[in-house]
Amino acid sequence: MSDVSYVRTEMLPEKAPPVGQQGLIKWFRENMFSSIPNSILSILAIWAIYAVLSHILPWVFQSSWNASSLTECRANIVAEYGEGATGACWAVVNERFPQLIYGFYPQELRWRLDLAFVGMLVALAPVLFDKLPKKMLWFTAVYPFLAFWLLWGGSIWLPVSIIAGFVLGVVAFKVIGKMFGSLAGMVSVAFVPIIWWLLFAGGAADIAQSIIPLSIQSVPSSQFGGLSLSIIIGVTGIAFSLPIGIVLALGRQSDLMIVKVLCVGFIEFIRGVPLITLLFVASTLLNYFMPPGTNFDIILRVIIMVTLFSAAYMAEVIRGGLAALPKGQYEGADSLGLDFWQATRLVIMPQALKISIPNIVSSFIGLFKDTTLVSIIGLLDPLGLSTNIRADQNWNGIIWELYGFVAVMFFIFCFSMSRYSMYLERKLQTGH
Repeated sequence: MSDVSYVRTEMLPEKAPPVGQQGLIKWFRENMFSSIPNSILSILAIWAIYAVLSHILPWVFQSSWNASSLTECRANIVAEYGEGATGACWAVVNERFPQLIYGFYPQELRWRLDLAFVGMLVALAPVLFDKLPKKMLWFTAVYPFLAFWLLWGGSIWLPVSIIAGFVLGVVAFKVIGKMFGSLAGMVSVAFVPIIWWLLFAGGAADIAQSIIPLSIQSVPSSQFGGLSLSIIIGVTGIAFSLPIGIVLALGRQSDLMIVKVLCVGFIEFIRGVPLITLLFVASTLLNYFMPPGTNFDIILRVIIMVTLFSAAYMAEVIRGGLAALPKGQYEGADSLGLDFWQATRLVIMPQALKISIPNIVSSFIGLFKDTTLVSIIGLLDPLGLSTNIRADQNWNGIIWELYGFVAVMFFIFCFSMSRYSMYLERKLQTGH
């Protein structure tokens, strides 16, 4: 009699999932061909991408990298790829690359620009990544003055005297604030350094230089240019506009009428004026407000205007973050017995900045791209240099290659800022 069992005594081996449910095929089905309308749109998009790339890629790669003129470049392309062939003349980028990066900065002194750029990366590292040693922040604080000395040269005592202005501001805040109240202390922080810089810093630097001469070769602003000029203006504006914007945002919400009116007036005035107008003011009118005989560097004037312009927009971005905080956060800070500055520093501002990260980075990216406007007032940023290069008889008529190179350089910096913003959002979990 045979034993017939209707219960399985062993497991069947696992089978591979269907081809359509794994790998690239699954991704295409879910993301591009999930429905008939999506399939039609995907096919149209693929056709459009093919139509564009089929014209652009041959032009990009069917190119010449070694030529001394546009005519020679085109002749090289025809000789290599046949009669009627067209392509990019990257030879202009190859020949003028140092100029596009350094402008007219003296060749023997370009190591100073390189050193300043490396120093900038080191100074930004502890600000961007919190796992690095906090002691590096000392270098971050000193770096702007060191970079100023490296880039423009001259006496080292000038940046030292500028640092002295900040020290005097802190001392004035503690002394005057203790004697006459916090409002007087805040006013002294703003006015004491400005008075020192305008009236005494130059003289103090000259006296120190006559006693202990320490200087390097000076480089006038007319020799700055290229991508390095955009980085100088953009990074400086970004670095200083954020703290100024925070102060303006807090001042706009202040209960002190004078402080609130001044902050609101400044923000609304700056936001109501185009940046190019402020740049024209920086290039032509700002010297009229300086003491007689003052030679205020044009690039520094532009940096000031760009920083103030960005700070006004940054103040509104941060004010939006402050307004988005629940009222309970303010009440919780009060319940802990924190005063205004402690509550702002430890509770309110960290959360407001976290909420505002996307808009803050968007403002930074916009500011960096706006540095190209300085070409209108005669500064030779990459776009200004491109115009000068095209005016050269050898390269007259070349357009897309220069603008394409400039676009790629700006894309690298702006894309990097965008990726860092996404990394910071994920790290701080701004969505929770």
